[in-house]
Amino acid sequence: MLGVRHHGPGSARAVGEALDELRPDAVLIEGAPELDAVAALAAAPDMVPPVAGLVYAVDEPRRSSFYPLADFSPEWVALRWALRAGRPVRFCDLPAANALALDEAQRRPGADDPIAMLAAAAGYDDPERWWEDVIEHRYHGAEIFAAVTEAMAALRHAGTGDGDAHNERREAAMRKVIRAAMRNGAGRSVVVCGAWHAPALLPHAVPAPAADAARLKGLPRLKVAATWVPWTSALLARRSGYGAGVDAPGWYRHLATAPDAAPTRFLVKAARLLRDRGHDVSPAATVEAVRLAEGLAALRSRPGPGLGEILDAAEAALAGGSPVPLRLIASELLVGHDLGSVPDDTPMVPLARDLAKAQRRLRLPATAGPKTLELDLRTDTHRQRSQLLHRLRILGVDWGEPAESGRTGGTFKEVWELQWHPAFEVALVEASARGTTIESAATAALTDAAAASADSGDVAALVEEALLAELPGALAAVTATLAERAAQQRDTVRLMAAVEPLARTRRYGNVRRVDTEAVAPVLAGLLTRVAIGLPAAVAAVDDDAAAGVRSLVDSVDRAVGLLDDPALQAPWRAALRAVADLRGVHGLLGGRAVRILLDSGVLDGGDVARRLSRALSMPDEAPRAAAWIEGFLAGDASLLLHDPGLLGVLDDWVAAVRGTVFEEVLPVLRRTFATFPAPDRRALGSHLRRLAEGGGDPSAGNGEGIDWDRAARVLPRLAELLGTGGGA
Repeated sequence: MLGVRHHGPGSARAVGEALDELRPDAVLIEGAPELDAVAALAAAPDMVPPVAGLVYAVDEPRRSSFYPLADFSPEWVALRWALRAGRPVRFCDLPAANALALDEAQRRPGADDPIAMLAAAAGYDDPERWWEDVIEHRYHGAEIFAAVTEAMAALRHAGTGDGDAHNERREAAMRKVIRAAMRNGAGRSVVVCGAWHAPALLPHAVPAPAADAARLKGLPRLKVAATWVPWTSALLARRSGYGAGVDAPGWYRHLATAPDAAPTRFLVKAARLLRDRGHDVSPAATVEAVRLAEGLAALRSRPGPGLGEILDAAEAALAGGSPVPLRLIASELLVGHDLGSVPDDTPMVPLARDLAKAQRRLRLPATAGPKTLELDLRTDTHRQRSQLLHRLRILGVDWGEPAESGRTGGTFKEVWELQWHPAFEVALVEASARGTTIESAATAALTDAAAASADSGDVAALVEEALLAELPGALAAVTATLAERAAQQRDTVRLMAAVEPLARTRRYGNVRRVDTEAVAPVLAGLLTRVAIGLPAAVAAVDDDAAAGVRSLVDSVDRAVGLLDDPALQAPWRAALRAVADLRGVHGLLGGRAVRILLDSGVLDGGDVARRLSRALSMPDEAPRAAAWIEGFLAGDASLLLHDPGLLGVLDDWVAAVRGTVFEEVLPVLRRTFATFPAPDRRALGSHLRRLAEGGGDPSAGNGEGIDWDRAARVLPRLAELLGTGGGA
């Protein structure tokens, strides 16, 4: 009975030595028995840990369990030893078919940590440090397991963990597998299991088979399937939420692969990472860090430098006594970004196999660490990568997250942040019910989502997703659904939400090489209905709804600008003119309509100034006037900077507002002007100061305060740049 700590490199080393010494006829490993069907794949040369056994319910893939294994996991060492030695190997635990059928509360293990209790009994306040001192820094053979089992037996005898029904079921199932192995002729079997379970599996402690059968009788059962999936070092860490995780898998990997040289290798890696981040770390400082770690271990009466000594030494010798540099590289040092791999012949659902094929074809491998991917959609390979990432997002596989493209953004550029997560394997299993390829499954997912949605705005967003993912079948189906929903929709405001996604689809369809002709009539019909219904829709909008409607007005206007089609622009401008002329309309919407009409050239500056004066002329309606200003100026101070007439009208109105009315108006004005860039706010202040000092037109200027000699020196070069000759 080899009782181990999951993912303990010292346990892994001791298991390997014990197996070489005992040469058992069969090896039994804690894990779902369903993994027996895929156990042989662990011998393949392209099976590279960390990996995980995945068992999932065929009809409910969300019900699934992972069994992670690293190269420093004792179970992995035992599995590879058995396959290499040609010995039968089986997994023993409660079948996943039963475990996954139980409610979460029924399969929650006990919360006691036996390692922590043993560490406390030995006078340690840190379980990790105790385990390192007793196991990781020492060499053991089979004899260590007898001591570990004896310690666990004492804890169990003291009543620790009593009443844990789930563990009792698991141990009954383990004993059942052990009996079966003995009946099948295994003269000597070795069981590799969590140390806590070892005492319950010893021959003298085994209950009668009938008692175990009774404990397992009547358990619910599901149809399940098993496979292997790549795992990541980050998910081996306890911080990921993995119950059997360790604090520092990166450190444990060094202990497993080179126990004698682990401190040196770890500190060399730390020095290299710090140099990569721009820190000045010399080879001499690295040597000093190794010596300091060994000295600290001796002072603290430890058998060798542990993680605590190494981090203390790195902070002192490599980081100049500051903890900050080490925090910057903590994830690489303590956890790492390793991602395992599984053989090509590993059982996969067809959807996962189609994804693997696409990843190879597009040279886009999955990585555990974050990776930024910039795409130029004018090249075929980049466009197909974008297509794949968008299709996966439709299926709930968020391998890539869209990111800001920076200053060089445009319709031909995309930036993605990529990071693979093993949970995506389960999402692929779930999505496989929709199709056998990424394209067919994403098409079905969008089509079904559109059919299930009653809101035209939501369906219009799906149209855009179909374009981005280049799914012509989905685009046709969702567009047809949108036309049907729009015909049934009576709410103009909700129709407005559908316009901009459709306009983007229509405008940028050529970049994606998808035929968007079917979108054109639907978009034209939507815009016509929105234009007709807009004045009535905004006539009775209250304060709570006004901001949302203003956003939708801006959205539709952006859409009309994208299309650059006079036949579509004319009814929209007419609708805005009707809103601007409407008496009693909310100020936020009236002001916004006037601003859009000014920017599009429908209204001139004089007309706008008169409308502004009229909006501000009612002293008893100051809050409505403030809302009008907010809608008119939202986010842009250029009008006030370049039109002194408008600035003067607004300044006079603000100066005339008094008392409690001013206190009511001030928050709205402050919110409006706070959106202007700081240079614009400073320029406005300068203009207003000139007005207050009687300086007249702040934009024209009267020449006062200008250094004409300095200005004259600029004019020849300015004339040269403008191509107007050398004259001043």
